[in-house]
Amino acid sequence: MARSTARKRALNTLYEADEKSQDILALLDERIAHPGAQTPLPDYAIEIVKGVAEHRRQIDRTLDEHSTGWKVRRMGVVDRNILRIAAWEILFNDDVPDKVAIDEALALAKTLCDDDSPAFIHGLLSAVCTAKNAAPAPESAAEEADEESSDSDAAASDPTDEGDVSDSSGASDEPAAPSAEIQPTVD
Repeated sequence: MARSTARKRALNTLYEADEKSQDILALLDERIAHPGAQTPLPDYAIEIVKGVAEHRRQIDRTLDEHSTGWKVRRMGVVDRNILRIAAWEILFNDDVPDKVAIDEALALAKTLCDDDSPAFIHGLLSAVCTAKNAAPAPESAAEEADEESSDSDAAASDPTDEGDVSDSSGASDEPAAPSAEIQPTVD
């Protein structure tokens, strides 16, 4: 079964759980055990629903962070769940290219949502992708934390270092250090 169909089936399950204020995984278990008149859920639909359920708080926080004017809880139920599926694919499923996740979300939005939704969904998911791609790789973040830790250890052991002199407003008299992103690397 095509992944597009699996996404639509996952959307149906997430929509139903959202509308009924039902636990997502409990409803998924029910749909797997008793598919009713529908064919059984495709494996990828199950993977999506489980992934969204597992990461929903982080997904919603990310969407809230990048959404202008609308928090997730205020979005339409269909829009919100299309965004959750695509955000899960972007943030947690390396098998799906970001562009494909966005295109699939737009295809669902064009057929299931009002006329303004595709532009909103596209903009929000593009912002999520941009932020994801701008974030340092996990290894880089760990290396930077190690460097900061050893820098603070060195500063703490240097009795001549007076630290950062700030006025009561918190502004420093010292120039800001350049960000780690623009410092040249030394081999």
